[in-house]
Amino acid sequence: MSDDRPIRLLLSGELSFGPGKAELLEKIDALGSLQAAAAEMEMSYMKAWKMVKGLNERFREPLVSLQRGGKEQGGAALTEIGHKVLALYREAVAAAEKASSPVLRKMRRLLAGDEKNSSS
Repeated sequence: MSDDRPIRLLLSGELSFGPGKAELLEKIDALGSLQAAAAEMEMSYMKAWKMVKGLNERFREPLVSLQRGGKEQGGAALTEIGHKVLALYREAVAAAEKASSPVLRKMRRLLAGDEKNSSS
């Protein structure tokens, strides 16, 4: 799977799930903190909080469990459904990359100045 995951899934109306939300969930899972996840992504805490709040409100169950209380007692963790949504996103990205790779190879052959791909 590609590291940049440029695939954005349109789920319902204005709700989409793409690389930014996936990365935020991954960072929360790895770091156990919304604040640390936001800082590592160079995102404001408020923006990260709003993203999580929006996701939690739009899914049947919350994707992220948040506990207030500062460094000692606070924290964030993905819920079971949060892990499932992240896994499904990764699955969709892998399927899209696999399906589009023949077309991408053909398009890359048309790029200017890319001599090694033009003979493929």
